[in-house]
Amino acid sequence: MLIFDILLFIGVVKAQIVVTTWGADGFQEATFNAFEAYRNGNSRMASLVEGLSTCERLQCDTTVGYGGSPDENGETTLDALLIDGPGHKMSGVAQLRRVKDAARVAWAVMNYTEHTMLVGEQATQFALRMGFSETDLTTNASLEMLQKWKNNNCQPNFWTNVFPNPKQTCGPYHRNEIFKTNSKSEIVTNRVIDRYNHDTIGMVIIDESGEISAGTSTNGASHKIPGRVGDSSIPGSGAYLTQKVGGAAATGDGDVMMRFLPSYQTVEFMRQGAAPRSYCGSQCESNLRIPLSW
Repeated sequence: MLIFDILLFIGVVKAQIVVTTWGADGFQEATFNAFEAYRNGNSRMASLVEGLSTCERLQCDTTVGYGGSPDENGETTLDALLIDGPGHKMSGVAQLRRVKDAARVAWAVMNYTEHTMLVGEQATQFALRMGFSETDLTTNASLEMLQKWKNNNCQPNFWTNVFPNPKQTCGPYHRNEIFKTNSKSEIVTNRVIDRYNHDTIGMVIIDESGEISAGTSTNGASHKIPGRVGDSSIPGSGAYLTQKVGGAAATGDGDVMMRFLPSYQTVEFMRQGAAPRSYCGSQCESNLRIPLSW
């Protein structure tokens, strides 16, 4: 989880700060591009969008942008979220299809509509009306990911309470008439989340006046069920901020994280005076103690 303690900087440091999840080359380049965009006269939000868009172009860790994290049908879809402190403005897209520029489409939602989020095929149609290009987000790399997954009997996947047994074979699946709740041990052993099958770029920017922006971009979990939306585009889960308090962004198992709204919780505890690093650790420990089921 990315945590950014604005309380330490407002009214003290008169400088721009950009903080981004992860230290791999693509993420570092995204951070640099956001910083340089602001230094060259772009607005705080334009700089945020430039940083997120950099990772989309570079396909950071294959988990941001086109050509990664295919769903069960082999399609890559994109999610993005933008939050701006002044006015507490938010905008996002989820399950964006056939358009590479998720962060820029989310910004178009903020600039040209009164809505907060657009999803799926309708988000794509909005993007086309706004002048974005339609293109296939599939690449040879994503097709290879899909084929390897199928050759491994579609393991892992996100199905439960269906037949044939989703832990042994591919679908199509059908619901079991007798519903069975998974046990805690099944949850622990069957969900594998790592750097290359789920990730997100999260970015928080503060400018010289102490105003804050935050955003995320991702292509979601690999081999997800088509239609799934993760935590990254959900305000309070993927990212959150409160002006004059601070901002946070989070990444991990999105289907779990959106249950707890970790970014919102972190900022709210910062508002109450908690140090963000200490709160993040205590929150993660607390959440791990909660029995989860699917």
